[in-house]
Amino acid sequence: MHNRFSWRALIGKPFIFFSIVMILKMLLVWTVVFRENAGGFGMMLLTGIPTVWLLFCLIETLAYRKKLVTYLIVDLVLTIIYFAVIMYYKYFGVIVTYHELRQVNQVSEVNSSVFSLMDPYYLFIFTDIVVLFVLISSSRRFRAFGRSLSVRTGRLWFAGGAVLALIACGVCIFPFRSGMNEFQQARDMGILNYEAYVGFAPSKNVKVDAKSVTPEAVAQVKGTTEPAQPAYWGAAKGKNVIIIQLEAFQNFLVNLKIDGKEITPNMNKLVKDHLYFPHFFQQVGQGNTADAEFVVNTSLYVPSNGAASEIYADKALPSMPKTFAASGYQTATFHTNSVVFWNRDQLYKALGWEKYYDDKFFGKDDLVSFGSSDELLYAKTADELAQMQGTGKPFYVQVISMSGHHPFRIPERKYKMELPDRYKGTLVGDYIQAQNYADYALGQFVDKLKKNGVWDNSVIVLYGDHQGLPIYSLNNKEKKLMKEIYGREYTLPDMMNIPLVISVPNQKAQTLEQVGGQSDIFPTMANLIGVSLKNQVHFGQDLLNQNSPVLPQRYYLPSGSFISANGAFVPGSGYADGVTYPLNGGKVTKPLDAKETYERAHKLISMSDAYVASLPEWKDQEKEHAITDANTDVTSPPAGSTKTDGTKPADAKASSTPADTKAGSTPAGSKADSTTPANASGTPSKPDDAAGK
Repeated sequence: MHNRFSWRALIGKPFIFFSIVMILKMLLVWTVVFRENAGGFGMMLLTGIPTVWLLFCLIETLAYRKKLVTYLIVDLVLTIIYFAVIMYYKYFGVIVTYHELRQVNQVSEVNSSVFSLMDPYYLFIFTDIVVLFVLISSSRRFRAFGRSLSVRTGRLWFAGGAVLALIACGVCIFPFRSGMNEFQQARDMGILNYEAYVGFAPSKNVKVDAKSVTPEAVAQVKGTTEPAQPAYWGAAKGKNVIIIQLEAFQNFLVNLKIDGKEITPNMNKLVKDHLYFPHFFQQVGQGNTADAEFVVNTSLYVPSNGAASEIYADKALPSMPKTFAASGYQTATFHTNSVVFWNRDQLYKALGWEKYYDDKFFGKDDLVSFGSSDELLYAKTADELAQMQGTGKPFYVQVISMSGHHPFRIPERKYKMELPDRYKGTLVGDYIQAQNYADYALGQFVDKLKKNGVWDNSVIVLYGDHQGLPIYSLNNKEKKLMKEIYGREYTLPDMMNIPLVISVPNQKAQTLEQVGGQSDIFPTMANLIGVSLKNQVHFGQDLLNQNSPVLPQRYYLPSGSFISANGAFVPGSGYADGVTYPLNGGKVTKPLDAKETYERAHKLISMSDAYVASLPEWKDQEKEHAITDANTDVTSPPAGSTKTDGTKPADAKASSTPADTKAGSTPAGSKADSTTPANASGTPSKPDDAAGK
């Protein structure tokens, strides 16, 4: 009797043993990912087990000679899928698919963030694999036992079972294939069925002819109109533009006090003294920080799958660097990480930046997170900006902070505040401490710009790049801390809410309540500088003159989601069963926006996809420029033939080509040359150079 029910006897029936193992792993996934959203574990079991049995029946039918090893390999593959689903959900709140394999090469750069999301019990999902691999590698008796399983038993029965399991998988998939919400699809289809379905699923976009995507068409869908005399038009004409992208900086930090301690005093002063937009939201995708750079500089939307810095980096993108360069601006971007991280070396070519400054300029001193500290970033950048201003030409620069990066564990030497005991050892506490330091460094930057004369001659823009505290990552204690901070439950719009502050010389302070997003920064800056975007496709609105907020969201929320003045709308299978999360908290189990708004949001994001897909590649435009130069015998040096550091500049065609004046057309792309990339001596690089080559 004992032998009959021993583990040896159970493993002797691998179909049964591994089915039980898979059921336990499904339970773990359900507990972490679906517990608060699913109807019950039983339904997930009914949708999940047919796929497992299909694979196991195929093993019994076709791979019986190495049955145990094959089971173990399939077990490993399915376990990796389940584990990836758990870990990806904990940060992004969406279901990982094969599309995310493009980002595997970035994991080593952010491994501390990945590990911080892991509860130790997640690793139990690998227990059976570890035990069986140890037994196979260390025990001759167990290997002999494994070989004894290599027999044909019930082959026809298993073949028939495979057919029935395949039919069952189809039954699980078919009714839900037209749903908009991917999270709900994965729940209803079953994880493995959903992963298989994504491989051949059609696009959810509305069909759009790229030729029809014009500035007028976009404005019509958005519901925006161009005022005859825009307010603030040219209010900062000829001024420098400095955009500061604050890593993971959420809006709740503004004016926040914990036990009487002000968390971000420098940001609070900027909010008080300048233009402040409290209802401003992120629009990033998988690329997070790099995607924020893309959206802000193009006023286009991120792709449906993959980071914009990778998917769109080959395109000749209309952009703020190109548009401002055409008006005589110098352009540069500053980031303390390597330019190859998130494929920025290619993205910067597509955007047309004249110069970039990365870790080869900033060095690796005073490391915090993934690069030199914000203090070092701001100190060296301020000196460089003073030199750029000394040339007599205005400049547009973007400064990317990074010390506030997830998982927010800054060195103790950077602590500028003592956390209350209830916050210590929590993600919320680490976040607040990191952002308190980031604010301290920001204050140093502001002071230095005011001292060197750059501040008073510049438009300064500050915004958060993306959320820092995903709802899905918080444990019960951390959720209670967020409830203490908000005075209510922490919701999806709170998570997506980032601040926007604009300092314009000689303009009075205001708090502007309209809803906006990162795609709105480009048209707002163009208005202030006095540069028309009338003939350039862009999907944002000028926040100083327009108030028609429809912000399609593609990540952290399912497809079909958008943010409006009513809140964040999340669809179910479609519009009718959607849910709205109002901006002031709570949850309404019905749409608060009209279906027409939902359809407009869907149309806008489809138009952006179609438009970007139709753009030429910047490499092709390089060839066209080269042919034109050869035919016209252009031998004179480009405008601005010396840089402030004395090295050869980027080609003028790369940085100064205006947007085509035809509606919906594309500006000329970057033109490469063979200059030397940045090195440890502190020389900036140009996007035409791949750092480290």
